Amino acid sequence: MQPTMFSSTTIPILEKVVGFTEARHNVLAGNIANLDTPGYRAQDLSPVRFQNQLKEAIETRREHAARAAGDGSISASDDEDPLASVREPMKSLLYHDDSDNDLERQVAELTKNQMQYNLAVTLMTNQFRLLQAAISEQA
Repeated sequence: MQPTMFSSTTIPILEKVVGFTEARHNVLAGNIANLDTPGYRAQDLSPVRFQNQLKEAIETRREHAARAAGDGSISASDDEDPLASVREPMKSLLYHDDSDNDLERQVAELTKNQMQYNLAVTLMTNQFRLLQAAISEQA
């Protein structure tokens, strides 16, 4: 991974959160749209699995940063993106039994997902404002 101005910020992490919540929102909206479809099985992306993989990726990223800061150089073996594994939960779906597909649960999950998305976008916006202030020397 090439070091960039954003590498040391939370922006790449927030980008993954926004991408996950967007994908999950589409799945949950599909569940609501197909609520009355006979034989339809509710689908969901696992937030717990995503959060665990994100946590592991953040720890790996910290280790790479500490190692690079320790010797003052960035090695060629650091080409891999530790956040790449976070994309995996978006590729697999967890299927629930048909009896668990109720409107209230789907709307509650959709609402929680929307709140997580809003938080990530707000934090990302604040990061960009801080960067803009630092660049324009207004900080």
